Amino acid sequence: MTKNMTNLDRRLRAFLAAPVALAVGILIGPASGGSIVLYTIAAVMLATSTVGYCPLYSLARLGGRRRRRVAG
Repeated sequence: MTKNMTNLDRRLRAFLAAPVALAVGILIGPASGGSIVLYTIAAVMLATSTVGYCPLYSLARLGGRRRRRVAG
């Protein structure tokens, strides 16, 4: 599994997207269905930013990192 996320993308997920999703989930109400969805999204954002690999990027053939060409 190669990394397909840039460092900027990883930081935005970890320090912006996940905390915002948690805060909105708390404001909605800790036990509501919407907040559970937001908590799950926050957990996925943190997990993918930690690993540096996003499965959706692979499915959509997106990726912030360019593959290096080996001379030869």
